[in-house]
Amino acid sequence: MPRKLPAPPIGSADDAEAEFYDALQSGDLERLMAVWSDDDDICCVHPGGARLIGATAIRASFAALFGHGPVGAMPGQVRRVETPSTSVHTVVERVPVAAGGSVRDAIVVATNVYVKGPRGWKLVVHHASPGSAAQGAAEGEAEFVASPGSTLH
Repeated sequence: MPRKLPAPPIGSADDAEAEFYDALQSGDLERLMAVWSDDDDICCVHPGGARLIGATAIRASFAALFGHGPVGAMPGQVRRVETPSTSVHTVVERVPVAAGGSVRDAIVVATNVYVKGPRGWKLVVHHASPGSAAQGAAEGEAEFVASPGSTLH
């Protein structure tokens, strides 16, 4: 049986972020988890959710989300704070959700933290919170904010 080769190193934090959102949008759990660091203390907080620590908990949460289909989160308004080995990105995401028989964009504000290691840039923290229509409107992106309890990502 052929041995699965590791993914090539991710060249920049922006490349890691693009891969993360592409994997969300395609519902590809393996691609999504390949963006995450192997560190035991990686952390993910979904909007309104509990703090998840470690790859097992994070994998399970995204597997459950992908059970309902891909997550169409589209990042925008990216702001970066960078050092040679760490990059912190704050983004405003548009996430299509069904509401009242139509699909509208919910706004999510997320912080993604990437670190550079031997395998390139890896995600160590994804912390997402419900945003406001005003935050999305800064780029003319949204008119809808998800109600509490909505599953976004």
